[in-house]
Order: sequence, then C-alpha cells, then structure tokens
Amino acid sequence: MPLNIQLLPQSYAKQVREKGQQYYMDAQGDRFPSVTTILNATKSQADREALFNWRQRVGTVEANQISGAASRRGTATHKYIQRYLLGEDTPCPEAVRPYWASIQPVLQDINHIRLIEGSVFHYNLRYGGRVDCVASYQGIPCICDWKTADKPKPSVERLYDGPLQLAAYSSAVNQFYQAYNIKLNHALIVVAIPGSLAQVFWFEPEQMVDYWQQWEERVAAYWKNRSAIA
Repeated sequence: MPLNIQLLPQSYAKQVREKGQQYYMDAQGDRFPSVTTILNATKSQADREALFNWRQRVGTVEANQISGAASRRGTATHKYIQRYLLGEDTPCPEAVRPYWASIQPVLQDINHIRLIEGSVFHYNLRYGGRVDCVASYQGIPCICDWKTADKPKPSVERLYDGPLQLAAYSSAVNQFYQAYNIKLNHALIVVAIPGSLAQVFWFEPEQMVDYWQQWEERVAAYWKNRSAIA
C-alpha cells in the first residue's frame, strides 16, 4: 500500500551541547533542555547505581564500546526507516539489514505520515526534543519511537524512561501543532531485534496520562534542582 505522506511544517531548532547536556534553541534564540537531558538529570538513585554497577562489571572500555555500537546501529537504522517512510528507494546498509528485516513487517501498518525526525518545543514546561515519527499505526494517530536491541525486552519496564519520553513528545507535538488540529493520545515503541519480528509496545490513552504525570514530576524536579544550584 502506498504511503500517505502529509508532512507538517518542520520547525527551526538548533541543537546545542553544554557540559555534556543537550539543548534545543528555537528560531527566537530561546534555549530549552532536551527531554533526554531532563530524564538523565532526574534518574532515580537505583537506576544510577544499576548503570554504575554494569559499567564496573564489564569494565569502562567495554562499556563504552557497547554503548557506542548501540548508538551507531540505532542512528543508522533510524536513517533507513526515515528514508523508507519518505518513500525513498535506497539500498539498505549491510549493518542495518538484521534490524530492518525485524522491523519492516511492523512498518507495513504505519501510514498517514505527519512528521519524521522533527524538532518540537513545549513552551509551558520549557523543554524541547526530536521526534522519531508522528503517523497512524493500524489507523490510529500516534507518536512513534524506533529502537534496536540485541534481544527482546522481557517487559515494558525494561524500556526504562522510553514511555515517559513519548508522553513528553506527544504533548509537545499537540501544543506545537495545535493550529493543525493534531491531537495525539496513543504511543508506539517498536524494538527491532536481529533474527526475530520486532517487539511492539502499544500505549493506550489512560497509560499515556499516567506517564505524562510522571513526566511532569520529572520536569518539576529538574527545574527545582536547577534553581537550587543557581
């Protein structure tokens, strides 16, 4: 089925890094912390200790290699998915093929593409971010996130802050594109896994409300910490 592509206008956003944190600057020159920056700054002590213990267990060099490889494969897979959703017919890079074979069947249910790799801002809560995709999955408008992994996620909890990230993006898209009658209240996370069909995590509106409340708490904690430091 041919893809229905009706892209929303892209917003201007310049990515800025400062002291290891990422910010997005809008056309007026206002700067906002990224969703990822806020989530990283407000991680629970348990999550911080788990990451620290993992790095200690495998060693710093190997940990950096694993993280770097995951980042590179994720970026390459995202780029190929982007080309596919834009209707571009380009060869799939060899390193991406196992992940593409996993996720392609799921993408058959993606249509009515509205936004791909688009930057958005939430001016009320003062944050910015870059959205993988806004489209319809099996006919339902939603925010989409593409991930890669070496093995299946045993539960939604192993997505860590992924659902909160989508709640943040979803609200930002709704606010930023209000004039275009965009109203997202569903979300989709798809995890591409070599050798098997991608995992699909689908989030209903009541779940998104819960994640949004958690996200609001994280944002409030972030700005409270910033004020205390200042």
